[in-house]
Amino acid sequence: MVFQLEKVNEAIRRRVPPLTSLPLPRSVDQRILEKRWPVTELAPPPPGSGLKPILGDAGPPLIGHSLDFMRYGPTFALRRFQLYGPISWAHSLGRPMVTLGGPEATSIALINKDKAFSQGGWRALIDTFFHRGLMLLDFEEHMSHRRIMQQAFTRQRLTGYVDQMGPTLREGVGAWGSQDRPRLYWLLKQLTLDVATRVFMDQRSGRDADRINRAFVDSVRAATAIVRYPVPGTRWAAGVNGRKLLERYFADNIGRARRSEGDDLFSALCHARSEDGEQFGDDDVINHMIFLMMAAHDTSTITSTAVAYFLAKHPEWQERARAESLALGDEVPDIEALEKLETLDLVIKESLRLVAPVPSMVRTTVRDTEVLGHHLPAGAMVGVSPFLNHFSADHWSNPFDFDPERFAEGRREDKSHRFAWVPFGGGAHKCIGLHFGTLEVKALLHEMLRGYTWTVPRGYEVKWDYVSLPVPVDGLPVELRRR
Repeated sequence: MVFQLEKVNEAIRRRVPPLTSLPLPRSVDQRILEKRWPVTELAPPPPGSGLKPILGDAGPPLIGHSLDFMRYGPTFALRRFQLYGPISWAHSLGRPMVTLGGPEATSIALINKDKAFSQGGWRALIDTFFHRGLMLLDFEEHMSHRRIMQQAFTRQRLTGYVDQMGPTLREGVGAWGSQDRPRLYWLLKQLTLDVATRVFMDQRSGRDADRINRAFVDSVRAATAIVRYPVPGTRWAAGVNGRKLLERYFADNIGRARRSEGDDLFSALCHARSEDGEQFGDDDVINHMIFLMMAAHDTSTITSTAVAYFLAKHPEWQERARAESLALGDEVPDIEALEKLETLDLVIKESLRLVAPVPSMVRTTVRDTEVLGHHLPAGAMVGVSPFLNHFSADHWSNPFDFDPERFAEGRREDKSHRFAWVPFGGGAHKCIGLHFGTLEVKALLHEMLRGYTWTVPRGYEVKWDYVSLPVPVDGLPVELRRR
């Protein structure tokens, strides 16, 4: 009975957008975005320091700018950049939040030479649900865990993961069939879950996988809850329950993974050892599995959705990518074959620029520091915004246009600055699974290109929901036709 209720709730959620995404007259949206609030300093600079204060505003009483970011995403971020420049503060999620935008400010936080920026920002937001995941660890402990985890993402391991995911993707995509206006995001989400359960846990999807998926979704969405206490029926409570389910699942199965020498990620983490012989304990494996499943599943879904959308909007690029996929022949591609799909490389990179899967990289300052001549006090919550880097006219030509050729040799606009393009972060915390994620998206789109053509109506523009990670409000309806 409980499982059936979960299915009903899921069906409703797929059809009913969140309140922050409900349509409003354009004039109302414009007034909200252009509303000016009293400008104040985040904190006074130390006397005689010569530093400037960080300026910003608290926004509406109580809720601050939380709903503005969830509703308007990059449009809101760019508006703040116009008002305040690359460094500003706003009240969000119950506290002041400093935004750093642009490659220069980004480099200071991500390179973190003086170790003033900690992952405490992520812990404040998501530790309840992704406790001690790699992204939440700091400094030497983070590097120690990363050295062990790197053994699960070697070239040899990636080759095995690609070999496992290929048949799952071919079977899953092949089962779609021709459909009028399917909501592509949800098809892709189920497919990436199938890959995650197969490659990460050596299991097929089914009833358990559906519950795991629901638990991951609830955990991710809970991170941006306004009510941050487990009141029954709230997003936070759902996230807490989701975390408990995931802990039980991995704890029940860790013995099997320890005993096996499988090619799945769960087994790889159980057996991974650093060069010094360090190994993860059971709690570490469980924490890292929950975090990695979330990170890989959600970001791959978002990226493949964005790529599919832009290929639908730009059929000439869809045909160009299809020609390369068909040239590979009928065999399920291995890692070397996927790496030959150069057009998909360009389209994926441009899609990641236009729709960054992680819209903010959060930090906390552990001491007073300086960013571009501004005083940033200890204890500040800081968000690094990829939007402001990816839409910078100083680093990208016509930054709002879809133009994959900007990544081609001879142009390489991403080389305009080391931090002009940061969909995977940077510095010590750069995404450890970036190569796995790119290979998964390429393999998925390869199967779609071989089997289907897909389009969206002329003039259609997707609207992204930024409540947690970017999701198409309408699920991205497309016309899907088998070739």
